[in-house]
Amino acid sequence: MLRGVGVAIACVASLLSPAIHAADAADSVTGAQQMILVITPDWDSTQASLRRFEQHDGKWQAVSLPHAVVIGKSGAAWGLGLHAPQPGPQKREGDGRAPAGIFSIGPAFGYASSVVTGLDYHPMTAADYCIDVSDSPLYNQIVDAGKVGAKAIAGSTEPMRRDLHAAGDQRYKLGFVIAHNALRTPGGGSCIFAHLWTNKDSTTAGCTAMAEPVMRELLAWLDPARRPVFVLLPRAEYQRLRQTWRLPDLDDPAAR
Repeated sequence: MLRGVGVAIACVASLLSPAIHAADAADSVTGAQQMILVITPDWDSTQASLRRFEQHDGKWQAVSLPHAVVIGKSGAAWGLGLHAPQPGPQKREGDGRAPAGIFSIGPAFGYASSVVTGLDYHPMTAADYCIDVSDSPLYNQIVDAGKVGAKAIAGSTEPMRRDLHAAGDQRYKLGFVIAHNALRTPGGGSCIFAHLWTNKDSTTAGCTAMAEPVMRELLAWLDPARRPVFVLLPRAEYQRLRQTWRLPDLDDPAAR
């Protein structure tokens, strides 16, 4: 577990009330005052557009221009979040797809000792790993190898200090947890983050990645007291679910 925290930040179970069920997606959106909305052209696209929204007088209003982001190398598939199960492709461990749906936003993490953000922030060390081994009791959790032991992280492909383990890789220099599969269903997909991209033509293993200025803007804006949510949908699914899930109307000038 993370030093002095007592919970694993990738699991994020402590941030989700047991009373919140998948069928409560619309209520989750209604209760949210901040939203990160990511729209892809279709299920298989690796390119997407990200916008920030805030609730004002009961209506969603855009507070940023669209920013280009990239997602999983295989596109997207329905994840395990605050929404009811949906028909279509389903997220699985190792499929290279980003989870679609509505998700809580967990703690922030990075290489620096501190960053400007209202989220809980956890600086990573060389001993921190996210466990992506489906049959591990630590599946979908970020753990300190110094506390859980080398055997417990065997097989994990997700060191959180990629700069130290992967030839200076800067992708996890800044990021935050997207609370996919918070109940840690084996094989349901793990270690889903928003993090930095390599470039605008890169892809991820299932995360959402962006330029560093966009990430810093998000981190400075996010306020846990405003119950922010992360929503990722292909455009056709956004159109199908917009009214039911009470999502921003992208055709409304006030939401642009």
